[in-house]
Amino acid sequence: MSVSVQIAVNDSLYLRDPQETKLGRNIILNSIQLIDEVGLEAFTFKKLAIRMGSTEASIYRYFENKHLLLLYLLSWYWEWLNFRIDFNSMNVTDPRERLRIVIRTIADTIRLSTPPDYVDRDTLHRIVVAEGSKAYHIKSVDEENNKGFFLTYKRLSKKIAGIILDVNPSFCYANTLASNLLEMGNNQLHFAQHLPSLTDIKVGDGDMEDLIKMMEYFAFGLIDGGR
Repeated sequence: MSVSVQIAVNDSLYLRDPQETKLGRNIILNSIQLIDEVGLEAFTFKKLAIRMGSTEASIYRYFENKHLLLLYLLSWYWEWLNFRIDFNSMNVTDPRERLRIVIRTIADTIRLSTPPDYVDRDTLHRIVVAEGSKAYHIKSVDEENNKGFFLTYKRLSKKIAGIILDVNPSFCYANTLASNLLEMGNNQLHFAQHLPSLTDIKVGDGDMEDLIKMMEYFAFGLIDGGR
């Protein structure tokens, strides 16, 4: 089922909302592709402008720097994931089943419905896996947190923690487990694809069942053990 959405992202991350103009949407489309191809370190607005057949000045009218652009892309992704969790768990009342849906939604981006055509979901997910931690493993994290740059991620984690507490109200590490599930999905996928000796799972051709099974094992093992 195809779902058309416009994701609301913290307006402190951009100078002009790129979703509102053709040029802005083109910046998002091409920045996702270019970051995926060359990595964040090698990515520059100059290279992006050349790829787009535009100018650096036009890109700077939307974003002050590539770090804020990365935060924008990540925030877009986390808000989209939040939406998908709500959509996939609609009318599901059993908390254990809702948590299973959360885990599958985190892990299995391949079968998500198509977001706006200027956001390639699979490529953006690869950026989240490869570059996501660079958003907050930085010296200025406290300052940026005070500006609300990570509210989308924290709101998503808080939602998952609430579902965990629905499964076991006495579980005392709900926030910890919620954030770890989000990080586990990305890190273990990255290890399976690039550093396989650091994990026990295998993934390939869009098959995330091994990852999902592992995440459920840890989640329910901890939650049930905490009763």
